[in-house]
Amino acid sequence: MPSPEQWTRPEPGAGPAATAAEPTPEQVIAGLRATTEGGAELTQLLTPEGERRTSAQFDPYVADIDDEALRGLYRDMVLVRRADRESNAMQRQGQLGIWVPLLGQEAAQIGSGRALRPQDMAFPSYREHGVAYTRGIDFRELLGIFRCTDHGGWDFHRYGFHPYTIVIGNQVLNATGYAMGQKFEGKVGDDDGEATIVYFGDGATSQGDVHEGFVWAAVYDAPVVFFCQNNQWAISEPTERQSRLPLYQRARGYGFPGIRVDGNDVLGCLAVTRWALEECRHGNGPVLIEAFTYRMDAHTTTDDPTRYRLSEELEVWKHKDPIERVRVHLARSGAADQAFFDDVQAEADRFAAELRDYCFNMPDPPPERIFANVYAEPSPVLDAEREKYLAYLSGFSGAGEH
Repeated sequence: MPSPEQWTRPEPGAGPAATAAEPTPEQVIAGLRATTEGGAELTQLLTPEGERRTSAQFDPYVADIDDEALRGLYRDMVLVRRADRESNAMQRQGQLGIWVPLLGQEAAQIGSGRALRPQDMAFPSYREHGVAYTRGIDFRELLGIFRCTDHGGWDFHRYGFHPYTIVIGNQVLNATGYAMGQKFEGKVGDDDGEATIVYFGDGATSQGDVHEGFVWAAVYDAPVVFFCQNNQWAISEPTERQSRLPLYQRARGYGFPGIRVDGNDVLGCLAVTRWALEECRHGNGPVLIEAFTYRMDAHTTTDDPTRYRLSEELEVWKHKDPIERVRVHLARSGAADQAFFDDVQAEADRFAAELRDYCFNMPDPPPERIFANVYAEPSPVLDAEREKYLAYLSGFSGAGEH
């Protein structure tokens, strides 16, 4: 199972490597209880018990987060989780072709997303629904992708949020190239500089595209934050089968800093990402962030996680729930009462109902749409193909109804 202790080669005679055999359930639970906090170098500002930890390095980056702002972060996470659960349910009911859950990763996405400035650009994979929300993307825009009616209709220049990338790790190359452009155009070097952030999972770190992105970013000091959401599982493969070392330490091999943050701590993720973006704005990038979190649901709705992980593991991570720790902190500090929590839940339920209504009534796109936005400029060849295809369709019974 994933643990810092297993990310080292065993000494001669010390026994087989962790991947040499299947661990027993008892070994799994023992390892989880000992190591799932992420190791000694984990940055954490809010514990699973809702206690605030101080950090001389990172407290200044969340000095503006008062009770009102923390309530806002809590609201963000609750709404995004509710939308995620509703979308998951709609897929099960046949309304979406597939869904990629983010359950358990709300703090990593909301914290890092809220660290971005309007001039920054974010490159997601296919699970960053929370980041999209923080960038102002209407959640309904995401549903069209998974209902297979469009590829994402938002203006990514306006929102600073690139379309979803399905090919594992490919967005790292795209983000690195974009960040190199920011550097070449002189848009870095001071407090008002631009920066780029790219999201990928622990499994993507085994893809060549990610390493190529690291190399180019390091050579050109590209202002890019590599944000790895280490949710412990690359579909059915645990992190220990991806690396012998903690993922954040890989940055040293490329010559730039890496840091591990508690990915279930929204304050920690906000602070660390703000720090990393500031480094990039001033020309000190790139930076690798490993957000040590956990995928509490399936990889996608086509996956069955019960086939490769134990229910006890999930139960352990439920105690580290990113939303619950903020809720406990707000309640204990007197920053929020039950009426506030009830109002947020009611708002989340309304939000989910609106998404459901929109999805159930989403019109099918006209057939000619598949020819739209193929090229930046009109193409006579494409126009001819469109007309030929539409003429073909018109010959079918009931074609006028489409």
